Amino acid sequence: MIVRWGLDALPDVLGERDAFLLATKRWDAPVEVAGRWSELPTEATIDVGDAEVLLAVGGGSTIDTAKRVSAEIGLPLVSVPTTYSGAEWTTYYGVRDSDRRMHGGGGGAHNEAIVYEVELTLGMPHDVTGGTALNALAHCCEALYVKGRDLAADPLALEAAEVISEALPRVLADPGARDSREALLHGAAKAGEALSRSGLALGHAMAQAIGGRYGLSHGALNAICLPPALRFNAEFVPASLLGGRAAERAEELSRLAGFTTLGALGVPQEDLPELAAAIARRPGALANPRSASPADVLGLLQSI
Repeated sequence: MIVRWGLDALPDVLGERDAFLLATKRWDAPVEVAGRWSELPTEATIDVGDAEVLLAVGGGSTIDTAKRVSAEIGLPLVSVPTTYSGAEWTTYYGVRDSDRRMHGGGGGAHNEAIVYEVELTLGMPHDVTGGTALNALAHCCEALYVKGRDLAADPLALEAAEVISEALPRVLADPGARDSREALLHGAAKAGEALSRSGLALGHAMAQAIGGRYGLSHGALNAICLPPALRFNAEFVPASLLGGRAAERAEELSRLAGFTTLGALGVPQEDLPELAAAIARRPGALANPRSASPADVLGLLQSI
């Protein structure tokens, strides 16, 4: 993967190729483009004309849509993330409709490059900042114990977790502080690389199933689901992760960002057994180092 910092690197990354931009109306095209799609997320078929490369500018939903298009038509993808979601590092994607409800997914995106620009993160709202940063923290934590992980990526995950833990409170207290935002973006980039090299486990399985069913933020769900998943996997969590108190620190950061319980997000109590059964079948749950039955997952959901 080509990784560059600063939008001034984007023209060189794209070269002379005609680019098709996927970005919501909030974002201006950072370079001249041959076409654009702004109704995101979407299930629609997107006609990119004669474009030679896809350019995604936005958060996880935008980049996931671009990855779907890349997988379908075979064009390379250059991503410019505007949040800390880490979607730019993986080749798999989820398909959400305009109401943000999940309608399947897939893999096979042709990721070519990532261009990070801290200036694009300075106006990020409090909830998006906290949610996507805690999603990145979940990438670090789960990369350290998921089945089949890349052990060589462990130092990267440990470093990224410390950076996120230290930088996120500063950013939440002073959202316009460029140095804090830059530190958080670097931490999220490292977390995304750890994710791509190792994978996801139970906490993400919980967040994906719940968020996709109710159209809720993936970041908010990771913030709430990570602490109980860490407690469930306590025997596999490295003692060096976040000073030996990973679950407690994740919960502190979640509360600081404003995330509390599933009930506060509108998840009905009566739906929990059905959700638990669905979560236990997800790939992330199956890759968890400790077997998680529907009854185990139900207990975790009830605890939050």
